[in-house]
Amino acid sequence: MNDNHYASAKEQYAALGVDTEAALETMARVPVSLQCWQGDDVGGFEKDAGPLTGGIQATGNYPGKARTPKELRRDLETALSLIPGRHRVNLHACYAELEGKKIERNAYTAGQFTAWVDWAKERGLGLDFNPTYFSHPLSADGFTLSHRDEGVRRFWIEHGIACRRIAADIGRRLSQTVITNFWIPDGSKDATVSRRRHREWLVQSLDAVFAEKIDPAFNRDAVESKLFGIGFESYTVGSHEFYLGYAASRQKIICLDAGHFHPTETIADKISSVLLFVPEVLLHVSRGVRWDSDHVVVLDDATRALMEEIVRGDYLGRVHIGMDYFDASINRIAAWIIGARSTQKALLLALLEPRERLRQFEDAGDFSSRLALFEEAKGLPAGEVWNEFCRRLDVPAGFSWMETVKKYERDVLSLRK
Repeated sequence: MNDNHYASAKEQYAALGVDTEAALETMARVPVSLQCWQGDDVGGFEKDAGPLTGGIQATGNYPGKARTPKELRRDLETALSLIPGRHRVNLHACYAELEGKKIERNAYTAGQFTAWVDWAKERGLGLDFNPTYFSHPLSADGFTLSHRDEGVRRFWIEHGIACRRIAADIGRRLSQTVITNFWIPDGSKDATVSRRRHREWLVQSLDAVFAEKIDPAFNRDAVESKLFGIGFESYTVGSHEFYLGYAASRQKIICLDAGHFHPTETIADKISSVLLFVPEVLLHVSRGVRWDSDHVVVLDDATRALMEEIVRGDYLGRVHIGMDYFDASINRIAAWIIGARSTQKALLLALLEPRERLRQFEDAGDFSSRLALFEEAKGLPAGEVWNEFCRRLDVPAGFSWMETVKKYERDVLSLRK
């Protein structure tokens, strides 16, 4: 019966020049990087870790969050089993396995991530990486790489250098490129006199972090901006303008986080602009509600617009897709699955768009036909193509995946106290 539904959908799309088989093949090749921090509310596993800082908040207290690396990896396995395709996992440095030892972040080595690499290798997963510039005594006053104290800056520079080396080692062991993303919370709650100085210090610090040449086959660097954070409402050192200038001048990957801009601002329009000047884009797909609230991604207009721009511009080879939200108010595994599957559905819808015919109308100046086709395409049976994608990859297509999550909650999560 499902085959008949897909066959009918395939014919309807073909009538508009859309090859659903090509769309499915492309979907299977595009990984999504799942954020490990959704599983434990950005807690990490450092000894004597303090409260979450840096303008970050994970709201809610849903039972069953991961307490150990093994629990977190088991939760990730459950989520990944219900997301069609082969994907990646994004690690923060604070998820190091220190075995009860007190090791400072600037002294971290690849050894603290061996279990993560072994796990990823066994399951055919890629890994990505992030230095952790928050929730630490030397970030308590709101500044790290742009700190006025040279000694504090040096500590965080050393942390960044260590993280790039860790990422490169992971890349070698997995024979895959690791994207190492640099985001810092540096900024001020109120009016700031020394904006220029902090930004000059940040340039110097970043240059020092990136001074060591690393084979891009194993590690590539990204820099991420933010409009504001809680406690950093008036001034963020690493603004979009700052990092776009830095990435363009140093040819780094620019990270665009959907929650790090003004609530009425879409980042879809930025993609074709920034890719004229930087080599690649790292997308952090999130959903801000009134502020950078990191709500679970859903199949909304903003997410669809992102994927449409990537596909229309033929940017899939230059854009890396990752999740970045942390919702503690609902089942955390369901949050991973909902966000990743919604992002994949948005990508599939973009791939199923009758682009060539739309472009023909546009090139001919026939904007009436273009608008009409945009609207007619919305009624095509994309859901049947999604169901076929899931079926081929042996993943539940409909809501039945929630039964697996609920059973895991009863059997595993409910036992965590």
